[in-house]
Amino acid sequence: MSSILQTEQDDHGIVTLTLNDPDTRNALTGNSMVDDLLAELERLQRDPSVRVLILTGAGKVFSSGGNIKEMGRQIEPDVKVETLRHAYQFGIQRLPLALQNIEIPTIAAVNGPAIGAGCDLACMCDIRIAADTAFFAESFVKMGLVAGDGGAWLLPRAVGMSRAAEMTFTGDAIDAQQALAWGLVSRVSPAAQLREDSLALARRIAVNPPEAVRMSKRLLREAQLGRLDTVLEMAAGFQAIAHKTPGHAQAVHDFLNRRANKKK
Repeated sequence: MSSILQTEQDDHGIVTLTLNDPDTRNALTGNSMVDDLLAELERLQRDPSVRVLILTGAGKVFSSGGNIKEMGRQIEPDVKVETLRHAYQFGIQRLPLALQNIEIPTIAAVNGPAIGAGCDLACMCDIRIAADTAFFAESFVKMGLVAGDGGAWLLPRAVGMSRAAEMTFTGDAIDAQQALAWGLVSRVSPAAQLREDSLALARRIAVNPPEAVRMSKRLLREAQLGRLDTVLEMAAGFQAIAHKTPGHAQAVHDFLNRRANKKK
C-alpha cells in the first residue's frame, strides 16, 4: 500500500486505515487516495478475519476533500465536461458504493476538519465519532460546486433534510458539539483520546459473532431504502441462516451454561 494510506490490523480483527497525505491535508483528489482506498476495501471485503474497519486521518485534519490545485487544472479550456463527468463516475463515486457494500462495520474516527468530500467520506461510514477539535463542512457551494461524491444522498440520511439543506446551501461549518446534537456523530472524544475510544468501540463490535454482525449491517443498509415487507423477508432469510452459524450455537451454549452455574 502507498505511503498516503496506512494500514494497521490488530489481534481483534480491527483494521485502521489512516489517510496520510499531509501536504494536501489528506485530500481525496489529485493523488492516488481514492484508488488506494478502493483497493484496500476490496482486500478487506475478501478477508474473513477482519471484523471492523476504522477510517481516520493523520495529523490534525481528517480530510480537506478536493484538492484545490487539481480544481485549477480542471477549469482549463481543454478539459471537457464529459471528461470530468467520466472522472467522477469512475473515480470518487466508486468510494461511497464500496463503503455501502462492504460487509464489515465501518467507523469514521474524525480527528479534525472534515471538509467537502471529507465530510461526505465520514458520512459513508456506518458510525462516526469525532474529536472535540473536529468540524464538518458541506462546503461545495463556496467553491461554486455541488457534492459530486454522493453527499446529497448521504448527508440527509445522517442529519435529516432540513439540516442537510442548511449545511449544503450555506457551506458553513459546524463544530463537533453541534455535529453531536444534530446526530452527525454519535459521540465526541477529547482529541488525544479519539484513537483509543474508536478502538474500544470497535472491540465492543468485534467480540460479537461476525456472521450476525455482517448480516445486521446488510439489514440496516437495506432498511434505508427498502419497504418493510421486503426487509422483513430478508430478515427471515438471514435469521434462518444465523440460527445455523457457529457463533449462534456458541452464544446459546454460553448463555445456558451461565444460567446453570447461577442456579448452583
